[in-house]
Amino acid sequence: MALAADTAAAPGPIDAQPGAERGVFGHPPGLAYLAFMEAFERFSFYGMQALLVLYMTSQLLMPGHVEHVAGFAAFRGGLEHVFGPMSRQAVSSEVFGLYAGFCSFTPVFGGMIGDLVLGQKRAVLVGGVMMAAGHFLMAFEGPFLLALALLILGCGLLKGNISAQVGNLYRGADRRRTDAFQLFYMAANVGVFTAPLICGTLGEVVGWHWGFGAAGVGMLVSLSIYLAGYSRLPPDTLPPKGEQRAKAARLTRDDAPTLAAMGVLLVVVALFWIANGEVLNAYMIWAKGHLDRQVGPLTLPITWLQSVSAIVGICMAPVLIGLWNAQARRGREPSALGKMAIGCGLAVTAYALLALAAALSGPAKVPLVWALGFHLIVQTAYLFVYPIGMALFSRAAPPAINSLMIGVYFLSVFAGSLLVGWVGQFYETMSAPAFWLLHCAAAGAAALIILALWRPLSRAFAVKAI
Repeated sequence: MALAADTAAAPGPIDAQPGAERGVFGHPPGLAYLAFMEAFERFSFYGMQALLVLYMTSQLLMPGHVEHVAGFAAFRGGLEHVFGPMSRQAVSSEVFGLYAGFCSFTPVFGGMIGDLVLGQKRAVLVGGVMMAAGHFLMAFEGPFLLALALLILGCGLLKGNISAQVGNLYRGADRRRTDAFQLFYMAANVGVFTAPLICGTLGEVVGWHWGFGAAGVGMLVSLSIYLAGYSRLPPDTLPPKGEQRAKAARLTRDDAPTLAAMGVLLVVVALFWIANGEVLNAYMIWAKGHLDRQVGPLTLPITWLQSVSAIVGICMAPVLIGLWNAQARRGREPSALGKMAIGCGLAVTAYALLALAAALSGPAKVPLVWALGFHLIVQTAYLFVYPIGMALFSRAAPPAINSLMIGVYFLSVFAGSLLVGWVGQFYETMSAPAFWLLHCAAAGAAALIILALWRPLSRAFAVKAI
C-alpha cells in the first residue's frame, strides 16, 4: 500500500533489524512470548465463554438468583423492548451474542488507543489487568454485568494490539507472517483445549464460580508471560504529535481499492462467523439435550466438546503449514482468497453433516461420532479462514494505523457474533435440521462472495499467496 513519506521514520519490526535473533522454527523470539501469552489468555477467555450460556440457563437467570444481579432487570427490559418477550434461553443467547460481539467491536478503539495514545505494549497490559478483574468478578452473581463490561473493554485493548504485534515482527511481504499467525493460533488452541477441561469441569461439577475463578488465574499467568518477554516485542510506534501525526497516518488515493477489498473481506468473515460462533451458543444447548455423551461409565461434560475443536486446531495447524509450504515449493499454493473460499466450503460441509445427523436420529440421541466429525471439519474451516484473513489484513494495512486495521478486522467477528445471538433465538422455533442448514447458507454465501469478486479482490490485494 502507498503511504505518506513521513511513516518511513517509524521504528521497523524487530525482524527487519540487522542481526535480529531467530527463535522457534526460524521466527523472532518475540513470537514465542506472544504465543504463550495468547494460550493462557485464550484459556481464560474460552474457559469463561464455555460456561457462560450453561451458567445463565442453569442458574443465573433462574428465580432466586437473577434478582441478585445488579441492573439485570433494566437490562432485560431493554432487550425485550427491542426483541419482544424472551424466554430464558433466548435471553441467554442474546447476552452471549452481545458479549461475544462487543469483544470483537472494542478492538477497533483498542487499536486506536494503542496506535495513538498508550502504545501497543501498554495497551495490552492495561487490557489484561481489566480482563483479570472481570474474570474474578464473574465468580459472584451481583457484579455479573460489570464483569462482562470489564471483559469487553479489556479484550478491546488486548486483542486490538497483540495481533498487530505478531504482524509487526516481520517486514513487508515476508511470507513467514502467515505461518506466524498459524503458530500463534495453534498456541491459542492449546488454551482453548485446556479451558473446558479445567474451567468447564470445575464449573459444571464443583461449582460455576470455581470455573470462573480458574479463568482469572489463567489471565494472571498470561500477563506474567507478557511481562517476561516485554523486551523481545516490537517497539511501540507512536506517531509524533500535532500536524506530523496527521501526516503520518495519511492515506493516498492508491489505498482505496485495497481498503474496499478489506471491506468485502469483513462481510465474508462475518458470514463465516455465523457458522463458527454458533459452536459456543445454541450448539451447546442442542448437545446437552440431543447428543449421546455416554462413553462407557462416563458422561462427558458438555464443555469438553470445545476441547475437541481445540485438539483439531493444535493438530491441523502444523499439517496445513507443512502442506502449504510444500505446495509453495511446487508453485501450487492456493492464494489467500482461495484458502478462505475452501474454508467457507468446509463450514458448509460441517453444518450439513450436523443437519444430516439430526434428521437421521429423529427423537433418539445423536451418536457422539457425528459431533466429532463436525468439530473436525468446522475447526479446520476456521484455520482456512480466520488466521488467513488476519494475516492478509496485517500485511495490507498501513504501518501508521496497523493496530487500528487489525481492530477493524475484528468488526467482522462483532457483526457475526451479533448475528449468532440473533440466529440462536430461532433454535426454539425451527427443527434442528433446518436450523443447522441455515448456517450452511451463511457459510455458502461467504464462499460465493469470494468467488464472484475473485478478480477485483485479487487485484486489490495484489498478492498471490501469503
